[in-house]
Amino acid sequence: MVGRARATRAEVPGWCWGAGAGWRRGVTVSERSESAERAAAPKVTGESEVADLCRDLIRIDTSNYGDGSGPGERKAAEYVAEQLAEFGLEPQIIESAKGRASTVVRIEGEDRSRPGLLIHGHTDVVPANAADWSYDPFSGEIADGCVWGRGAVDMKDMDAMTLAVVRDRLRTGRKPPRDLVLAFLADEEAGGTYGARYLVDKHPGLFEGVTEAIGEVGGFSFTVNDRTRLYLVETAEKGMHWMRLTVEGRAGHGSMENDDNAITELCEAVARLGRHQFPLRITKTVRAFLDELSDALGVELDPENMDETLRVLGGIAKMIGTTLRNTAQPTMLGAGYKVNVIPGQATAHVDGRFLPGYEEEFLAELDSVLGPRVKRESLHSDKAIETSFDGALVEAMQTALRAEDPIARAVPYCLSGGTDAKSFQDLGIRCFGFAPLQLPPELDFAGMFHGVDERVPVDGLKFGVRVLDRFIDAC
Repeated sequence: MVGRARATRAEVPGWCWGAGAGWRRGVTVSERSESAERAAAPKVTGESEVADLCRDLIRIDTSNYGDGSGPGERKAAEYVAEQLAEFGLEPQIIESAKGRASTVVRIEGEDRSRPGLLIHGHTDVVPANAADWSYDPFSGEIADGCVWGRGAVDMKDMDAMTLAVVRDRLRTGRKPPRDLVLAFLADEEAGGTYGARYLVDKHPGLFEGVTEAIGEVGGFSFTVNDRTRLYLVETAEKGMHWMRLTVEGRAGHGSMENDDNAITELCEAVARLGRHQFPLRITKTVRAFLDELSDALGVELDPENMDETLRVLGGIAKMIGTTLRNTAQPTMLGAGYKVNVIPGQATAHVDGRFLPGYEEEFLAELDSVLGPRVKRESLHSDKAIETSFDGALVEAMQTALRAEDPIARAVPYCLSGGTDAKSFQDLGIRCFGFAPLQLPPELDFAGMFHGVDERVPVDGLKFGVRVLDRFIDAC
């Protein structure tokens, strides 16, 4: 009888012969190597992946030119959906027009009888000219401890922090105390018509039961001294009137005198408006911010002498200074089609912003400055909003910030621009700007919004992940 030859370990990978037990499962050299690699690999957390998420988002060119194109919003919406679906969620991608896509998902909380919380961010960005930048604005380069690129602070940083926190909570099986609705939105940089406004008007059921929200341009730090670091939480924002100004004149030959030149009339009106200073108006939110700042500095701040106040604010002075009065900034001019032809029409575009409670005063003063020859046409307008700085959600912000920064102090402020909060307020949602970042005192954070060399510190992103995670637990 010829016995069967015993197989070698090489012939039966992963199995070995054990005396008295026959074949048993063993571990190959390659498997031991893979196991060691897994053991040695760093644990994936929200903090460890937030910078990469931010870089990925920046590399998707979502430039919004205001012409309805939104070239990369669909791709960004799909990327966000993939990151959420990886852990079992079923996000919805909703298009308001071809390519203009937003992603929305609801995460069930422990207590579903409680009102829900909305965390929203936009994926579109303003355009950038690569020639002006130190690093390509869509490269997501990491240099000098920062992630560089268009959207790094407005607002793919918050999008990445939200994704990182939620993914980590899903990865570790931690439910939020109440329902969370996440919305990653198109078109904010052109007024939100194809994003938040569309969802609020056409799909309000997505936000059923939601009473509070957090979004962009708030929660960033301003270091007063070694004992106090203020974190500015947006509780108000100015309203907007984007407008076109038109003057009709008499067309004619460029070589002839013309006392009804549309360009001359328009330029004089635009120059008056551009140099005009609207009166000082201290709103409830601005007054609260000044009171907090007075207390932090230990000095009395005089609202009637804001030059000194703004001096101590350093880089954020430009953000606060424009919340002291209404503004109207000329941004575009257009006229003519040939050098020797006086055109019969000239146009200009103006970005107008008004404080909560001062819209009628703003428009009346605007018309007075422009004069009767100028026709004013509204291109896009939206309301100013304001809420009080109190309640359990504000306490949760304070608690989360202080847990990560013992000298933190959350304070309210008014944003000079506008956000998607304007749309969500129409659903009765109380909105705050809270995208927490601890920033180096020397970083000109305010100057990077729509500016050149936009960047966010990696440590700031990690700080934001920790704070948002604590905030969700506390709210």
